Amino acid sequence: MGIFIRLLVGFSLVGVGIFIVIRTWIFIDFMGPSYWAEQKFGAGGTNIFYKLLGIAVALLGFVVATNLWNDLLGATLGSLFKR
Repeated sequence: MGIFIRLLVGFSLVGVGIFIVIRTWIFIDFMGPSYWAEQKFGAGGTNIFYKLLGIAVALLGFVVATNLWNDLLGATLGSLFKR
């Protein structure tokens, strides 16, 4: 993947993640409440779940933009897959 496409996709994901964190109620209205999140996180769990999802999407966007896939996967799952 070329550098411009990688940066475009990465920063787009960062923007979507930030939008999810800032405008959580739009996603709650669109997707509906998460009964699993309400059960696990308590009252307001859906709000927390969507904010954590937005943070994860933004972090994934930074990983894509900086091309750190190999470093991230090597640090997290590298011990499971020996060469």
